[in-house]
Amino acid sequence: MIEDVEITDNEFLRQFELEVGDNMARIEYALQDRKIFLTKYDMPEDMEDQGFRDIFIKAVFEEVKDRGISLVPTSPEIAGFMRKNRRKYKSLLPVGISI
Repeated sequence: MIEDVEITDNEFLRQFELEVGDNMARIEYALQDRKIFLTKYDMPEDMEDQGFRDIFIKAVFEEVKDRGISLVPTSPEIAGFMRKNRRKYKSLLPVGISI
């Protein structure tokens, strides 16, 4: 099923990755204290058309939640996703940050 995706944390390149066939989507990040800044979103158009955008971002948000750290979405695509899903993921934002 499309929801059962497995993301990889490439710590060397500081990015989360999702591979589907020959395509790879990436969300670059920067760690600072107990916060992760999601700085750049890159997904091939083929994957976007297949509906992987929200699935990938949700998987990354769940990974951050499991790590118990705060999330700061600096990428416009990720900030937009956070706005649409504010109620579900508001607890991931650091104190004093609102989207």
